[in-house]
Amino acid sequence: MRQTIDAAAFQQMVIHAAAAIRAEKQRINDLNVFPVPDGDTGTNMSLSIGAAAAEMKKQSFDTVGKAAQATASALLRGARGNSGVILSLLFRGFAKAIKERETMDGRDLAIALDFGVAAAYKAVMKPAEGTILTVSRLAAARAAGAAREDNCFEAVLEAAIQEGQLALADTVNQNPVLKKAGVVDAGGAGFLLILQGMLNEVRGEEMPADEEPAQAEKADFGAIPAEDITFAFDTVFIVRKPSPNVNLEPFRTYLNGIGDSLVIGEDDEAFKVHVHTNIPGAALTEAQKYGTLELAKIENMRTQAEDLAAGRHVQSTDDLDAVEQELERGAAMPEEPVKAAPEKKYGYVAVCAGAGLEAVFKDLGVDGVISGGQTMNPSTEDILREIDRTPAEIVFVLPNNKNIIMAAEQCVRLCEDKKVVVLPSKTVPQGIAAMMAVDPEMEQGELTEMMTEALGRVRTAEITYAARDSDFGGFAIKEGDYLALLEHQLFGTDRDLNDLMDRLAKSEALQEAEFISLFYGEDVTEEQAGKAAERFTAACPNAEVSVMPGGQPVYYYMISAE
Repeated sequence: MRQTIDAAAFQQMVIHAAAAIRAEKQRINDLNVFPVPDGDTGTNMSLSIGAAAAEMKKQSFDTVGKAAQATASALLRGARGNSGVILSLLFRGFAKAIKERETMDGRDLAIALDFGVAAAYKAVMKPAEGTILTVSRLAAARAAGAAREDNCFEAVLEAAIQEGQLALADTVNQNPVLKKAGVVDAGGAGFLLILQGMLNEVRGEEMPADEEPAQAEKADFGAIPAEDITFAFDTVFIVRKPSPNVNLEPFRTYLNGIGDSLVIGEDDEAFKVHVHTNIPGAALTEAQKYGTLELAKIENMRTQAEDLAAGRHVQSTDDLDAVEQELERGAAMPEEPVKAAPEKKYGYVAVCAGAGLEAVFKDLGVDGVISGGQTMNPSTEDILREIDRTPAEIVFVLPNNKNIIMAAEQCVRLCEDKKVVVLPSKTVPQGIAAMMAVDPEMEQGELTEMMTEALGRVRTAEITYAARDSDFGGFAIKEGDYLALLEHQLFGTDRDLNDLMDRLAKSEALQEAEFISLFYGEDVTEEQAGKAAERFTAACPNAEVSVMPGGQPVYYYMISAE
């Protein structure tokens, strides 16, 4: 058995752990007890430790303490969702315990695990049992006992995992929500996957392989008649990522909507896109939401086909090799300033998904909107980057999702030259209400109180669908059922959307409202939204009902009631 590990071994353990949870992330996602399609614990934990693994691949360290510090730092900035933040806290305490250590033995590991648990419990305001906190605490306690029996790194880690598995199995009995659903805690399961991946590396077991993106062969475009070419421009570009684990799926969907022959290849630093489209400028503009555009090649396949047919020289970007070489030597397009100098007292950053909702926040004076929300939790680094870009002395952050608040709160201590105020907005309607209460003449404390009070007056309802069968809260839910949520609690289900909306409109929360706003999602037409507004107007005669395009995924409607 391995008695001690050094820095190089620790680095490989982190890389192996990231690969282990990446391979199993969907299984962890599926442990989410609620059937709404928002299972993202596995994704969040995978992306979070993936940021640390990327850092471990970039450089080498001469002590295990330095490697652990770099891991904790990368994890914090890459943390997504509550599970990702808690994971970063576990590693932060872990790193603090071994800061001065060149190597690590079993006793060091036990102390580090205990420090990690202490850091996580300290940061969580209301620690709940039957969660990742319970699993990590009991695993650490067993590690301490194992270290007294045998000061062997591998033996102590194995003992901690074994105890953690017992604790994980018992989470179903500790948490009433888990008990109803008959599943164990997703965060705890993810944490043990990470520890198991680290142990597997120590034992020399093979690392789970990454899936390589499919590579498409490039056709001989000159042989295609110009009139047969649907999308004229062969567009290839490289974008430097702001962080290793940028979620490119929304971008992939967008590109498939404006072209074909799409291939996206990526590594930790950048991604390369090949697509055929008639609007290459739009593709490049959209790409800049995901990083910094470094290099682009655009060729008109129609003119190439015509030139070839006429026997002329076929113009291509190969003629610009000299220019490209200059770019590669450092003359690439200048990056935007990372940090904006303060030009005003207050600035605002909000998180939301959907072009309509983004427009609403922009109209209300938000400086920066981060694309994200349910199933798409931005990392701490994503939020911090937008704060840095905001030209204000004091920046208010509206997470607009309960699973993003913790990640946003990490920015308070990470932001060096701006004061950051994180408001506890758990829904988009709450964030909108907070922005409507802004008075730039107020002092910061008074403004914080005013915005917090405004968001607290909002009741939020959402209509979505069930991603799988479930028996929850007395409801027998079938895949495809429409679900109505009121303040994050299941209000009702139905196979008929209109019937469900009628019942929701007659609920006490909406009957007492003076103002009701319906934000309709990307899968709802304007006509359908208008009819929905009519139903709410009829059912709530004392309320002023408005309807606006939100464009949000997952939720057909987000409903604000005040």
